[in-house]
Amino acid sequence: MAKRQMHNVQPIKDSNVLKQVQDTLLDSFKAGRRNYTIFQLGKATLLRVSDVLALEYSDVFTDTGVLKERANITDQKTGKPNSLYLKPIEKELLLYQEWLQESEIQSQWLFPSLSNTDKCITRKQYYKIMQKTGNLLGINYLGTHTMRKTGAYRVYEQTNYNIGFVMKLLNHSDQKSTLSYLGLDEVQKEELLDTINFG
Repeated sequence: MAKRQMHNVQPIKDSNVLKQVQDTLLDSFKAGRRNYTIFQLGKATLLRVSDVLALEYSDVFTDTGVLKERANITDQKTGKPNSLYLKPIEKELLLYQEWLQESEIQSQWLFPSLSNTDKCITRKQYYKIMQKTGNLLGINYLGTHTMRKTGAYRVYEQTNYNIGFVMKLLNHSDQKSTLSYLGLDEVQKEELLDTINFG
């Protein structure tokens, strides 16, 4: 069942809706700061959810607790090395680090489970968090891929539709899968074509 719903997951294209999702993740859960930071990190790095949840604290922070500029990881799905630029979410990561310290949570994982800090939060747990967020807001297209798709869409839009750059960030090998991933269906394609002056 969960597999079938994955196809309905869309990027959040409306900035107001995005803010509502972020606020709900932050304010409607016991570990809101963690849930929100997972979302922000996934959106800014375009990582798959499994790679976000598998991050260790030491991937992002030095031994003395200083935020690194980049995290070097290996993508679980592709086995390719990946360098994550962390500056775009520096503020969120530092606020999250503060929350961990205030909550007296210590773990090797960047995003530990609250019930057992020896383990990271699971994909299934995060799926439930996104589902609850969607239910609270009356949105039916949220899932674990929402953050990656939303990040990709925002990069696409704000780089003047640079599909090649988005493909590179997503590690996709063809444009068709990237366009489909961005949720650019026929209607939107035609709307975009309507705005172009072909001279």
